[in-house]
Amino acid sequence: MADRAAPRTGSARRQWTRRTSLTVRILAVNIIALALMAGSLFYLDSYRKQLLDQRFKLAAAEAEILADGLDQADWQGKQTLARRVAAHQQLRVRIYHADGLPILDSNALGPPAFTFVDPAGEPFLLRSARRLDRAMNFVLGADPVPAYRDPASDSIAAWPELAAAQHGGGTRVMLRAAPDETPVINAAVAIPGSGAMLLTTRNARDITKEVRDARGTLAIVLAATLIISIQLSLFLARTIVQPLRALMRAAIRVRLGRDREVVVPRLPDRGDEIGLLARALSDMTGALRSRIDAVESFAADVAHEIKNPLASLRSALETLERVEDADLRRQLTAIANHDVRRIDRLVSEISEASRIDAELSRTEFVPVDLHALAAALVSAREQRGENRGCQLVLEPLGPGPWEVPGDAARLERVLENLIDNAASFSPEGGRITVRLEHHGDRVELTVIDEGPGIPLEAREKVFERFHSLRPSEEAFGSHSGLGLAIARTIVSAHDGTLIATGREDGHSGACLVVDLPAVEEGEE
Repeated sequence: MADRAAPRTGSARRQWTRRTSLTVRILAVNIIALALMAGSLFYLDSYRKQLLDQRFKLAAAEAEILADGLDQADWQGKQTLARRVAAHQQLRVRIYHADGLPILDSNALGPPAFTFVDPAGEPFLLRSARRLDRAMNFVLGADPVPAYRDPASDSIAAWPELAAAQHGGGTRVMLRAAPDETPVINAAVAIPGSGAMLLTTRNARDITKEVRDARGTLAIVLAATLIISIQLSLFLARTIVQPLRALMRAAIRVRLGRDREVVVPRLPDRGDEIGLLARALSDMTGALRSRIDAVESFAADVAHEIKNPLASLRSALETLERVEDADLRRQLTAIANHDVRRIDRLVSEISEASRIDAELSRTEFVPVDLHALAAALVSAREQRGENRGCQLVLEPLGPGPWEVPGDAARLERVLENLIDNAASFSPEGGRITVRLEHHGDRVELTVIDEGPGIPLEAREKVFERFHSLRPSEEAFGSHSGLGLAIARTIVSAHDGTLIATGREDGHSGACLVVDLPAVEEGEE
C-alpha cells in the first residue's frame, strides 16, 4: 500500500507546483510557517496546567496549615482565625462536624471573600475569550471540568473531596468551574484531634486572566506578523512575478512574430538573478533575431546567386535548339557546362556554409598544431600546382608553440580558403606568405599576398556572403563569394577572429589575419 501511495503523493505535489502561480506559492509558504507558529497558542494549555498544579499544592498547604491553627484555638478563636484567613487569602472557609453537618462558614461571619461573576453581564470581549477557551479545550480534547454549585443541603457527603479526606485521610484537592468558567479550587483536610473536617474554596480567576493575557499577546504578535508577512510576500511576489510576466509576454510576442521590434526588458537596475535572466533573454532574443535575419538574407542571396546561372543556362539551352551552326552550338554547350559547374559549386558552397555551425557545435576540439597543418597544406598545394604560379612560403616567427584547440579539418579549410583568395589576387610569380606568430595566450596566422590589396571601406564587406571583388582577368563565376565568409564562421566557432588589413611594409597587397586562443599548459 505504501508503494502505491507514494507516487500519488509525489504526483499531487508536482501538480501543485506546476499549476499554482508563484504568488500563491510564496503566500502559502509564509502563511503555513505562521500557521505552525500559531499552533503555539495551544501549548498555552500546558502553561495553564502548570499554574493549576502550583495552585493545587498551595491550596493543600494552606488547608493543612489552617487546620493545625484551628486545632489549637477555642471556638471563639476558630471563628476569628477563619474570618481573618478568608479575608486575607480571599478564601471561603468551612468547618464540618464529624457527623457531617456544617458548623462554621466564613461567609456567615463577614463579607464573602469573593463572589462569582455572572457571565450574562460580561462584555463582548470576555464572552469571546470564553468561547475561544472552550474551542481550544475541544480541539485539545481536555477533560471536562464539573461546574461549581453550592449544595441545597450542605454536608460532608455533598462534597466528594471532603468524604474522601474523612475516610481516606490526607488532603484532597478538587477542581471545579465557576459560572464564568474560571477555576474554583477546593481543598479538604481533617482538623487534627477533633474529627472535624475543613474545606477551603478559592476562585482562581487570576489563572484564567494570565493564560488569556499570554494568549492575547501571542495572538496580537501573530496577527501583526501575519499582516507584515503577507505584505512582504506580496512585495516579494511583485518583485519576482511582475518582471517574469513581462519577460513571458515579450517571449510570447517574439514566438508569435507579431511584433518585429519586440523589446525584451533588460532590467538594468536589477543585479539579482531576475536581472541576469532578463539580460540573458534579451541577448538571446537579439541573437535569434540576428540569426533569423541572417537566414532570410542568406536565402535571398542564394536565390539571387542561383538565378543568374540558371537564367544563362536556360537561355543557352533554348538557343541551342534553334542553332544549326556547329561552332555556335559548341559555344552554347560550353556556356551551359560552365553554368552547370557554377551551380554545382554554388550548391556545394551553400551546403557547406549552412552546416558549419551545426557540425562545429557537435565537434570536440583537440590540440591542433597550426605549423604542421600549414606545412602539410603548402606542400600539397605545390605538388598539385594550385597556386597559379605564385610562390607559397611558410614563415614561422619564433619557436612556437603553435597548438590551438580546434578541429583540424575545419582549420585546414580556413587556411585553404585564405590561400585561394590570395592566389586569385596575386600576380603570376608573386609571393604568398603564411606567417605564424605566438603572442602570450594567442596564436596568430597571417596570409599575405602581393595583389592590389583591399580598400579600407571594403575590408569588412569581403567577409559577407556572396560578396566578391574579383580580378578583372578572372573568369566570371569562378568563385561563389562564400570562401571568406565560411572561413570567418569557422574561426568564430573556434573563439577566434578573422580580419583583413593592409601590409605593414607599405607594399601593395592584403593581409588576412586569423587570431586563435593557444592551448593552455596542462590542457593537452
